[in-house]
Amino acid sequence: MHRDSSFSQDQRIKIITTGPVTPPQKRDIAINHARGEILGFIDDDAYPVKNWLDNAINHFKNDNIAAVVGPAITPENDTLRQRASGLVYSSILVSAKFNYRYMPKREREVDDYPSCNFIVRKAIMLELGGFNTNFWPGEDTKLCLDIVHKLGKKIIYDPAVLVYHHRRPLFSAHLRQIANYALHRGYFVKNYPETSLRFPYFIPSLFLFALLIAGCLSLILPYFRQIYIFNALSYLFLVLIFSISKELRLIPYVFFGIIFTHFTYGIYFLLGLFSRKLKEE
Repeated sequence: MHRDSSFSQDQRIKIITTGPVTPPQKRDIAINHARGEILGFIDDDAYPVKNWLDNAINHFKNDNIAAVVGPAITPENDTLRQRASGLVYSSILVSAKFNYRYMPKREREVDDYPSCNFIVRKAIMLELGGFNTNFWPGEDTKLCLDIVHKLGKKIIYDPAVLVYHHRRPLFSAHLRQIANYALHRGYFVKNYPETSLRFPYFIPSLFLFALLIAGCLSLILPYFRQIYIFNALSYLFLVLIFSISKELRLIPYVFFGIIFTHFTYGIYFLLGLFSRKLKEE
């Protein structure tokens, strides 16, 4: 954050210069300076609703609840390509059962959640030594794993604890982010299987394998070609159905965004899965 920010005019806000360090390292620095009992983490491209903290605070009356999280939805005033990116993320074809991260859903317990909207007890963070990782993204996966599986505490998802999160526009910026997420998730399958060894994360890669094998079979076995074409068209039709929007201009962006997201995630998940070490380690 720049010193000339309007935040610097508010005496209640302390801006700490960290230099070129990763987000989890920045947050660890902030933890050591924070005076309150509850810490609220949010990304620099996100902003909360007015009652963000008020909606979360009641949950902390339960001593077994360590953290409260909520959806990060796309602002309506984002650009067309940003809103298309948000629709791709919130689509069940992309996020599957985890799409509650991108739109308000029912309250529930979770064990893995993005730190763009994360409210947690300071005592918990101190007990864990902060984020204490070089991973980024993925620092939040490790933190949640430690909270739930190491400390035996709960993380509650509340749809009222909501932030607006600006998306990276389709296509290149969005796909670079997807590639980074997939690379780390694939790598975490081996390192943190408790929350990463889950079937939905494998689906895009399995889809790529099926597409490749079926394509080869269609060249060898002529009668298989019709089956291959039928399945390919069925996939495209399904994507089209889930791309339909009241704003017609969004449809082609969401349609191709879902397809490119599937391919990008599938490839980079495998790269992470077979990586011996990531660059930040």
